[in-house]
Amino acid sequence: MEEKLTDQEIVRRQKVEKLKELGIDPFGQAYPRTDWSLDIKDKVKGLSHEEVEALNLEVSVAGRIMFIRKMGKASFFSIQDIKGKIQIYISLNDVGEQTYALFKMADVGDIVGVKGKVMLTQTGEPTIKCFEYTHLTKALRPLPEKFHGLTDKEERYRRRYVDLIMNEEAKRVAIARPKIIRAVQEYCDSLGFIEVETPVLSPIQGGASARPFITHHNALDRDFYLRIATELPLKRLIVGGLEKVYEIGRLFRNEGMDLTHNPEFTTIELYEAYGDLSSMMKITEGIIRFAAKKLGDKTEFMDIFNPEGEKIDISKPFRVVTMCDMIKEYVGIDFKNNHYTLDEAKELAAKHNIKVEKHFTVGHIIDAFFETYCEDKLIQPTFLCGHPVEISPLTKIDPEDSRFVQRFELYIGGHEFANAYTELNDPIEQKNRFLEQLKEKDAGNDEANDMDTDFVEALEYGMPPCGGVGIGIDRLVMFLTEQTSIREVLLFPHMKNK
Repeated sequence: MEEKLTDQEIVRRQKVEKLKELGIDPFGQAYPRTDWSLDIKDKVKGLSHEEVEALNLEVSVAGRIMFIRKMGKASFFSIQDIKGKIQIYISLNDVGEQTYALFKMADVGDIVGVKGKVMLTQTGEPTIKCFEYTHLTKALRPLPEKFHGLTDKEERYRRRYVDLIMNEEAKRVAIARPKIIRAVQEYCDSLGFIEVETPVLSPIQGGASARPFITHHNALDRDFYLRIATELPLKRLIVGGLEKVYEIGRLFRNEGMDLTHNPEFTTIELYEAYGDLSSMMKITEGIIRFAAKKLGDKTEFMDIFNPEGEKIDISKPFRVVTMCDMIKEYVGIDFKNNHYTLDEAKELAAKHNIKVEKHFTVGHIIDAFFETYCEDKLIQPTFLCGHPVEISPLTKIDPEDSRFVQRFELYIGGHEFANAYTELNDPIEQKNRFLEQLKEKDAGNDEANDMDTDFVEALEYGMPPCGGVGIGIDRLVMFLTEQTSIREVLLFPHMKNK
């Protein structure tokens, strides 16, 4: 099938041939760049024309042409590099007839190198007076109209390379994300945690309640799961005596996509021997505040789920509430003090339009009440505690009430950002919890955990009391960069077919 080209694309391909005729590689070689746009502007900021002239600042820059104003014997254009844009002045007298003719062949989108001297225009704009012009790469496709870029969000995500060229906000977020991850690492390292790597492929489904991706290992001739959590391998390392470990890595859950979910996402999970829920609260608050400080020292952020709502303040100690207290406050049902039977709980659910699945216990119904009536009320940073044991198969029992466990979820803007446990280290109880999970799986819950016999065996060697927390990196980046969609913080989000 013959490629259908636009008039512009045809002209640009013709220029490729002209460049070849001139003995110039249209797609260039390495270039000795020594300077960047923003650094140059910083060096001359606040200086007069005379002071800039006296500096005699010679530079070598490279980047993509974003604007051209071609005139007779002198022209202006601007180039964009990773740090920003800078204007170039080029004249026939300075570069000679041959080089100026080469420049006149340039199009917006081409990549070039420029050597020259820094000056200020009459309007005071820092500008490089070009002495040497080098063609580096011919752009065969024109860029979108400069003021609008890619206006269709779907196209922005599909053609991220164009989005990054045209959209300063997209570039800002792309640069901010690794800064946030480095900050998380720096904070954990400062507390003595060891960063580790664990397998992405797992022979069993475990560590969280989620629907997995399944693949086949040809050499072993068996199915494997792409990991839905890093929890169980990390806890094995605690058993092994590493005491403080963390991993920042990709997880995979074969579930839906929306503004806050992508099937492939990044988390940090960390585990601390001799820690508990309280120590995990301190670490979680510390990570968020430290990352915010590294990014810009802000303490108030937009509610990314309700941009017109109240600002989120991370400077104050995070609130602590229980699931049952929330339900009592907003629904008027006291699950904590009333030991409802399953039939009674089902009746309450029916009265409040809550769908009860086949595998539901009283604990599942409590969780459903919270999600339906309370979750969206947790706007300011809040640690939600008091989860039912049925939905927390890897968590230590609350010593004051065995119906509940020592767990928290961090909520901001009505959405979960972190999940933490005082970890279950009783191998007998852990085995029983896995057996209950298998019953749920048989009853139709395809998110229930498998039996991990090796993990139970590891616990039998003895795991010290332990706290653990998992934090969603993507949502953290969304929050700290004030983006309302997870697709804005992923360079290549999953997309539906056109």
